[in-house]
Amino acid sequence: MKKLIEYWATERPWLVIALFVIASVTAIAGAKNLYFRGDYQVFFEDDYGPLADFEHMQKVFTKTENVAILMIPESGDVVTTDMLNLVREFTDMSWQTPYSSRVDSLTNFQYTWSEYDDMMVDNLVPDQDEFTSEELERIRSIALDEPSLRGNLISPDSKATMINIILQLPDDQTDKTAIVSKVKLYVDGMIEKLKQEHPGVSFYQTGVIPMNYAFAAEARKDMQTLIPIMLVVVVGMIGLMMRSALATVAVSVVLVLAIGATMGLAGWWNYFLSVATINVPIVVFIIGVADCVHIAATMQYAQKLGKGRKEAVVYSLDLNWVPIFITSATTAVGFLTLTMSDSPVFADFGLLCAVGVTICYLMSILFFPALLTVMPIRLADKTEKPSPEMHWLADKVIKYKTPLLIFLSIVTVLVGSLAFKNDLNDMPIEYFAESTEFRQAAQAQNDNLSGVMRVDFALYSHEEGGISEPEFIYALEQFQQWLNEQPEVEHASSLADIYKRLNKNMHADDESWYKIPEDRELAAQYLLLYEMSLPYGLDLNNQINIDKSAARVTAIMGDTGTQEILDFEISSKAWFEENFPGIEMKVASPAIMFSHIGLTNMHSMIKSLFIAILLISGIMMFALKSLRLGAISLIPTLSPALVGFGIWFLISGYLNLGLSIVASMTLGIIVDDCVHFLAKYKRARADGMSTEEAVRYAFVNVGRALVITTVVLSVGFSILLMSAFRLNSDMGLATTIVLITALVIDFLFLPPLLLVLDKDKKPKAAAQ
Repeated sequence: MKKLIEYWATERPWLVIALFVIASVTAIAGAKNLYFRGDYQVFFEDDYGPLADFEHMQKVFTKTENVAILMIPESGDVVTTDMLNLVREFTDMSWQTPYSSRVDSLTNFQYTWSEYDDMMVDNLVPDQDEFTSEELERIRSIALDEPSLRGNLISPDSKATMINIILQLPDDQTDKTAIVSKVKLYVDGMIEKLKQEHPGVSFYQTGVIPMNYAFAAEARKDMQTLIPIMLVVVVGMIGLMMRSALATVAVSVVLVLAIGATMGLAGWWNYFLSVATINVPIVVFIIGVADCVHIAATMQYAQKLGKGRKEAVVYSLDLNWVPIFITSATTAVGFLTLTMSDSPVFADFGLLCAVGVTICYLMSILFFPALLTVMPIRLADKTEKPSPEMHWLADKVIKYKTPLLIFLSIVTVLVGSLAFKNDLNDMPIEYFAESTEFRQAAQAQNDNLSGVMRVDFALYSHEEGGISEPEFIYALEQFQQWLNEQPEVEHASSLADIYKRLNKNMHADDESWYKIPEDRELAAQYLLLYEMSLPYGLDLNNQINIDKSAARVTAIMGDTGTQEILDFEISSKAWFEENFPGIEMKVASPAIMFSHIGLTNMHSMIKSLFIAILLISGIMMFALKSLRLGAISLIPTLSPALVGFGIWFLISGYLNLGLSIVASMTLGIIVDDCVHFLAKYKRARADGMSTEEAVRYAFVNVGRALVITTVVLSVGFSILLMSAFRLNSDMGLATTIVLITALVIDFLFLPPLLLVLDKDKKPKAAAQ
């Protein structure tokens, strides 16, 4: 196989180049089929339990996909003539929002009262331009006394108010991001117009639609700016460190074609881009850089020894094709285990990365050597001693092997143990930096009104009209009361408030009758009378189903972590089942879905990583033909991720979905560093060198390439720290930490291990 590779790469280079270019261009053509989806549904399978519960609730009741506009006037009071007119104008305009089905605000709240033994229903704020102080105080008093308004559409201190636009988005649209953008841009236009007319009012957008838009916008921004900057910086650094413009051009050509072919195949296979799969080019880039740098650096080393260009390419392939094969195979296995993820976008990410790794392997051992063969790459100085700094480092590591082994063993154990103390905190709102529009809006809502996290509970009587049963209404009331007592909940609402208000209205607004109707038929009549009085678009379908057998209770929550959400779900189910065992209750919300998928995805990632490490260790033992070296390789393979996440605990202590792929994503470069060092070490031992001589040989032959790879990629990933999208910035920081840790372990920990554990091993005949 090696001879065949060397023949095609060095004797038929133009044919190899032509075939790879044709194949790559054909694959790249599929990129035209790619489109981006930024909606949160991409994280879940269609039959995923929490998503199924949520989708079912969306069908039973009105959908909760919304745009919420928070308005905060400089005057500090929303109950003024100017503000009420603004809210009414904005409410009327909001009905024209694409796909809008309902608009709720302070002005169009359907207020009920008793008048001459009749129940009256009308907008809380009359349709008039001027209000007396008495009228304003009446509106304020009613709004702050109404449970469904206070803390929901108006803040308890009257300093903020909200308009909530409910949308019915089409279910059969593939490109949901385009629909989301259409809605968001329309709302932006309304706000821009009203800002000019009311400069003293601050406007903020929250809700599902702005969140989905932020997902797509921030991810797309990184894809269009930071990631290209990262690629340019990395390629530039390769040129500086390798001191060869032509070698850098060759590396760049390989990277462009490998990334393009991978993403083009994704397009041919009908994949879409998501916040996970947009990172596929980064992974392909990492592996491509690692493979090419090893080939090019070894070729330069051979040229310094006096070999010609073709001889140097053959020498480099002879040394590197097996390590690169091992790296590619083990990395592909690592990514393929990601297909075990419960989140489809991470499964797609794993599969596409495995494809990209395979393409990088083929290009690095055939296409790249062919380019090096035909390009007139020269060295500035052939008299310079190869890798003098690596000679120095090898001498120091050999001299201080015992202190290094003891010190790094202690550090690895202590810092690595901290990795297990990280907590999962997968809240979508915190995916965005505080500088982003959506995060600022969410913070403004948290500070001035209520939380942005919504959890819905559906209570089923399983009987037509059963929601009017006093026992059922009592269950609504008691559950709502229990929710309001929970520290995580800032506001809870249910149909019980309406029933009690209607009962009071039907008894001449006597406060003593603000209670649950005692008779089912009476309660049903009250509700029917109220529904018949409601204007179009403001019915009760957001709280009850069509046959009136089920009702929805909504809890608005503040800043709550993943585990707190899961604990809240468990405790709410337990409380309701204990107190009302005869009524079925289901809970659903995007917050709960993300909490579950974050937890299960982390568990599946750990499981897949464990399987990957076992498979990788087996592959390395087989390829290195040494059980001892294969066992030793486990330490530098496992340690970087453990130590890296231990350091992450000291920096943050919280993990999110983006960080769950860091271990798998960096596994390739970790294995690459380790396997190249061990392969060079084993070759030297097989040639009859002592353990110390073999360690020195490995340092001199592969050390420079490892430094170039690590420094270049670390600087590149550090650029992602500028991202306002936390999934990318956290991933960039964690990846940089793991990469640097891997280099330190391979240079300062692995050699002492070999010097101690392999010192008595007798060299065997050369295997290659």
